[in-house]
Amino acid sequence: MSSAAPTFPITPLLPDIRASLAATPRLVLEAPPGAGKTTQVPLALLDAPWLDGRKIVVLEPRRIAARAAAQFMARQLGDEVGQTVGYRIRFESKVGAATRIEVVTEGILTRLIQDDPELAGIGAILFDEFHERHLAGDLGAALALDVQATLRPELRLVVMSATLEGERIARWLDAPRLTSPGRSFPVRVEHPPARTQESVEHHLARVARQALAENDGDVLAFLPGRREIARTQAMLEETVARDGGPLLPSPSGRGIGGEGTGEAGRRASPVPSPAPVGAPSPGRRGESTRIEIVPLHGELSLAEQQSALSPAEPGTRRIVLATNVAESSVTLPGIRAVIDAGLAREPRFDPNSGFTRLETVAISQASADQRAGRAGRVAEGTAYRLWPQSKRLDPARTAEIAQAELSGLALELAAWGITASSSDTLRWLDAPPSGALAQARGLLANLGALDGDSRIAALGRRMLELGATPRLGAAALRAPENLRPLVADLLALMEARSPLRGEQGRSDDFRVRVAALHAWRDRRSHGADAGALAAIEQASKGWRRRLDVRSAASGTPDSHAVGDLLLHAFPDRIARRDEANPLRYTLANGRGARLHENTALLGEPWLVALDLRFEARDSLILAAAPFDPRTLERDYPQCFVRERALRWNDARDAVEAFEEYRYAAIVLERRSVPVQPEDALPALLAAIRSKGLDALPWSEHAGRLRLRMQALRGWMPELGLPDVSDGHLLATLEDWLAPYLHAKRRLDALTAEELSQALSAMLDHPQRQALDAQAPDALPVPSGQMRRLEYAPDAPPVLAVKLQELFGLADTPRVGGGRVPVTLHLLSPAGRPIQVTQDLRGFWERTYPEVRKELKGRYPKHPWPDDPWTATPTHRAKPRGT
Repeated sequence: MSSAAPTFPITPLLPDIRASLAATPRLVLEAPPGAGKTTQVPLALLDAPWLDGRKIVVLEPRRIAARAAAQFMARQLGDEVGQTVGYRIRFESKVGAATRIEVVTEGILTRLIQDDPELAGIGAILFDEFHERHLAGDLGAALALDVQATLRPELRLVVMSATLEGERIARWLDAPRLTSPGRSFPVRVEHPPARTQESVEHHLARVARQALAENDGDVLAFLPGRREIARTQAMLEETVARDGGPLLPSPSGRGIGGEGTGEAGRRASPVPSPAPVGAPSPGRRGESTRIEIVPLHGELSLAEQQSALSPAEPGTRRIVLATNVAESSVTLPGIRAVIDAGLAREPRFDPNSGFTRLETVAISQASADQRAGRAGRVAEGTAYRLWPQSKRLDPARTAEIAQAELSGLALELAAWGITASSSDTLRWLDAPPSGALAQARGLLANLGALDGDSRIAALGRRMLELGATPRLGAAALRAPENLRPLVADLLALMEARSPLRGEQGRSDDFRVRVAALHAWRDRRSHGADAGALAAIEQASKGWRRRLDVRSAASGTPDSHAVGDLLLHAFPDRIARRDEANPLRYTLANGRGARLHENTALLGEPWLVALDLRFEARDSLILAAAPFDPRTLERDYPQCFVRERALRWNDARDAVEAFEEYRYAAIVLERRSVPVQPEDALPALLAAIRSKGLDALPWSEHAGRLRLRMQALRGWMPELGLPDVSDGHLLATLEDWLAPYLHAKRRLDALTAEELSQALSAMLDHPQRQALDAQAPDALPVPSGQMRRLEYAPDAPPVLAVKLQELFGLADTPRVGGGRVPVTLHLLSPAGRPIQVTQDLRGFWERTYPEVRKELKGRYPKHPWPDDPWTATPTHRAKPRGT
């Protein structure tokens, strides 16, 4: 290291780090942003004896941070990048034969391990910013631990982060834990409220001007993505122009949108500023300053990123508008105020639609603390949080592995030898969800990347070599040679946000994006975001190199070329137009989808859906491309089947049979055929399960029989009566009801008598005898009549009987082997309730005299004896003349 190397907060801890790694092969290092862990730890380990001349690989989650870290370390050594210190990121590499420290992004590390499991020439892997919990970082750590455990026990592994679950990580790694206090100054936190119906961008732009007025130095503002950055920059630039303050152009020489301030800037209405941007800054003792508005996100060019990370010129103050790339991965000089919108854009996989979408989500408390800490690096600062102080954030961010689409992970696992049936597994901090992993393996099998046993196929290995996602890799590798230039464009366009703006931006025809890129490349009018197109072109160049394509595509492709290529990436998202509704489509998974009313794809019979918004009824197609169905028949013949199919017709309550020709769940041809008895039974049972037991023809007798059976089952479990609850009857339809549905094709063909027979057949002879004796349908009463018992779930049965019919009966009748007293509803001669009781003796003794007095005058023709114990029971009135 250079003798003039600066001192960092982590510097005093470096000897302990060296000593720990000399003694044990794993280490957990916690250090706040700005402590210097990213650049100082690798340099401090370069001459460690255990390294023995091998490389140190530093894993950085983001490309911006990887470049910046390599450049900073190289400067400290007095080298150029690519000598002792180099980096490798997607489509870009600066390493040489003498490189000892190699900073790589997450996908690069996985390839290093897969290509050389022994990691020959590598002595240590440092996982930086591990708290971000990217899927590729978790996989890289799990693979590295496997290598260390099986092939390279001397390999050193260091997990570093600013906000780390240190204790949990240390237990997972079985490693010591070191902590650096860092260097920070007090940060005052404020929550400036938004105005009524104020957008996030307007709110942030207004607070940015407040921050300039209230603080020295530069301002760092966090927004969720590129679009919000563009709109906010346009608002700030418009305000500066209106107020007449000095404004420097952004480092790119253009607005974020690529050409000036863009449409958002022209439409934005200015918001009054508490202190006009460009006015003398009170933080600079009245010195007049210029204002520079600087974007910082992953889609900028290398020169633009380097400019954003460089110190401002003297006499200039900056407002840096950044995504969460500036949260912890890079160092920005001169920041004294942070404005946090509290939002980030993260991938979320929707298993209902099978699509992964970038969603704007609330950040965690750990992220909010890190962002605020940026204001206290060099002096006291202020953090302005654009959410109410009462709002509570989740403590930490959720690991991406728990909410991402896992086809890429499943393919890497297959390449490592881990399959669905394998007993081997990796040592995960958070294991991938089994359901999502199974779904991913099914997709890979459909794409041809895995064989029937979920082992990796030749196509799967070529996908990994290409480095695209499995879907896009399948499309690229199946493409004819003459269409490889177009494939490179599609790979770049599919991975980027749409470059279309204005009216064009609402188009759901993906071919419009291709046309805009080709028009921009051919220097023709395109009406899209030139900056976005330039970034897409850079990515396309990278794909052309990997695909060994010498020239770029141009002009207008054949109308089906785009769809014919992309259907190999999305064979499960094929959509066929509904004959009755030209806006509605059936997807290969059987779900419905629709085009919006102003669609550019109206009339297309076949589409491959590239982006959907899931909705409960029919999902909305956001982007799609038409294709030639003959391509589908040629390349996916195994997905076309001709077979008998059964369908339940709700309107007729009947089973229908068809012979169908289908692609997956899309019916291409259908003709009605006779229903066979063996076909009908499963459909009838499925319909009953769907509709519930109320769909059956319950007679009063069948309903009462079921209640009696369930009651006696609870009273006398030793009898072993069957469970006739709703849940159990539905679960066992095949056992008790199926024999009575034989040869039936309609649900209403089952009679109430047959349903009663089905229930009775569940009992053997002794159980039937016990049912009649211990849970009878009716009971004899002293009048000589049989009176029905009414059964109800979880309650004693009820016997409703006229009081005169019970004269002479001392005790309440019992059922259930004498365990359950009947609830008596004692009735007047007119059948109206007099008393409800389970204590008949108590009624005669205490209540009957009062009842007799009250009712004797009302019902004089009926007997009301003084002594009910000895009176003759009767269900009739007194004989005439008595």
